[in-house]
Parts: sequence; C-alpha cells; structure tokens
Amino acid sequence: MKLFYLFAILIGISSCSTYSDEELLDFDQQIERYLSEKNIECERSESGLYYKIINQGEGQKIKYKDIISFKYRGELLNGLVFDEQKDPVEFKLEQLIACWKEIILELNKGGKAFIVSPPQLGYGDHDLENIPKNSILTFEIEVTDVK
Repeated sequence: MKLFYLFAILIGISSCSTYSDEELLDFDQQIERYLSEKNIECERSESGLYYKIINQGEGQKIKYKDIISFKYRGELLNGLVFDEQKDPVEFKLEQLIACWKEIILELNKGGKAFIVSPPQLGYGDHDLENIPKNSILTFEIEVTDVK
C-alpha cells in the first residue's frame, strides 16, 4: 500500500529521466530473458512495454480522464513482491505511472493484464523504499470499476 501513495508523488518524475539507446536495449534484453525463462508470451509496444491482456473486460474502453478502481500486484524480476493491493483502490488514470496508463487504456471494466515495465515507464532512476533505481517491474492489474 505504501507504493500506492507514491503514485501521486511521482507523477511525471519518471518522465524526466533519460536513458541512452544502449541502456534501453539492455532493459529490453533483460525483459526478453526473463520472459523466456518464465515461458511467458507477451507483446511489445512501441514504448517498450511488454504486456499480455489476460481478460479484455466488457463495455467501453477506458479513457484517460476516467476514474478507475483496480487491484494489483507488483514484483521485481527476482520475484520479490514490493506492493500488492487485494482490495480495489481508486485513482484517476492520469495520475498513474506511464506503464499503467498505457495498458489500462487498452482494457475495459473487468479487464486484467500482466505487464513487464522497463524503468523509463515505471519509476526510472528514482530509488524508492522497496524498488531499487532502474528496476524492471512486473505487474498484474485488474480493473474492477470505471467512472
């Protein structure tokens, strides 16, 4: 739950970080190794987000200005769970980190997705309590309501 409160604090901060082409390639290679080792198939977006839509959900697509309720679980690549919310929390979509915005905009109410986020779409080079700087993160996200 601690990470949840950091969302509001870190809005836009991660976008201030810049990475070299070599660093971006390295993140991409680390993600591909992880997915291969775990035998997980994901698509890759232009931004570098790896994702798998588990359940599309029903109704209209979520929009950027919507308020959403969701549950999630976040892990580092080594399997350490750094945050988990089993009961739905509510946030404006525009307040979330880039990787969440990108995938949630592809879902509908009831949608569920698995993502692997490179640092530039997560918390970048910011060292947080349970997340080292430049961490590649995995999330399972389930949208429970949309307003």
